[in-house]
Amino acid sequence: MMSRSPRQKRSSTSPGTARESRNHQASGARSAEVKQGVRKVVVDEDNAGQRVDNYLMAQIRDVPRSIIYRIIRKGEVRVNRGRVKPDTRLNTGDEVRIPPVTRKEKPEQVVPGSRVQGVMQDAVMFENDEMLVVNKPSGIAVHGGSGLDFGLIEVLRAARPQSRFLELVHRLDRDTSGLVMVAKKRSALRYLQDELRHKRIRKRYHALVAGDWPPSVKRVDEPLLRFELGSGERRVRVDAAGKESLTLFRGLEYYSGYTLVEASPVTGRTHQIRVHSAWAGHPIAGDDKYMDDVSLRAFRSAGGQRLMLHARALDFTLPSTGEAVHLEAPYDRAFADTIARLNARRKASE
Repeated sequence: MMSRSPRQKRSSTSPGTARESRNHQASGARSAEVKQGVRKVVVDEDNAGQRVDNYLMAQIRDVPRSIIYRIIRKGEVRVNRGRVKPDTRLNTGDEVRIPPVTRKEKPEQVVPGSRVQGVMQDAVMFENDEMLVVNKPSGIAVHGGSGLDFGLIEVLRAARPQSRFLELVHRLDRDTSGLVMVAKKRSALRYLQDELRHKRIRKRYHALVAGDWPPSVKRVDEPLLRFELGSGERRVRVDAAGKESLTLFRGLEYYSGYTLVEASPVTGRTHQIRVHSAWAGHPIAGDDKYMDDVSLRAFRSAGGQRLMLHARALDFTLPSTGEAVHLEAPYDRAFADTIARLNARRKASE
């Protein structure tokens, strides 16, 4: 087994890192229509096995899926000079004819600055030619959108312009720190996502929760349902109409008023650990969605700065070799300082 737990190169950053985007202005030019000529692309090994429609979606960005299906149906897309259907599978060496498609040119995008690129590069804990694993800082989303100029994946792409393929294998909430897998090849993406679906990748989180976690509560298997508030904000609640969900819990350290627990999600629902912890009566400290206002104010008045949830460890096998890898991510400064304060307070009371 390969075990990696390297030193933290630099203190993980905080939500302030994301503010760097304010220093970079996007072009205000209006969108213009562009039309690219006929292209002939040879399918490489990494894209073999894909459906034609999905392959074209990656090759012709920023066009509706309906246009992709229309040009296939009209016979404008050819594979080895022959007509195809949307579900035709591609093989290595196939020549795909991609017809001219008119699309709207997007305005120039905000480029992540050199500082945030450096922070993310320093956060890489494991890398080979197929994948990498990043210790994502709290406060940075895994991808841009919803008012964010960029996230982890956009920063990595900006820092690695030579990389032809970088895609998220899974996600973390914006305020959750810790280990995130990124595929550098499509074949690795398919393999790792299949491993996740079959629950062969083990994830372990550390969470600081309010109160004394009962040792008898080792699992929470309440169904979870996603919904939206009137403001459009996404939330999750325990509901019989929701999806089957299971989280395993284990108390690690007990402090005055808080417990550090290990949470292992067996399923991968949105906000799963946060909602299961709150349902058990012990919300995660700093959680402005699922912690009551009084407890949240008390945590922040004592110096708490962030959601105290960290994707601590990953166990997986490498796509090509099947070699076992174990990774553990150190806490960032805000998380570590909170634990240190609780430790000091516990020792003072002993």
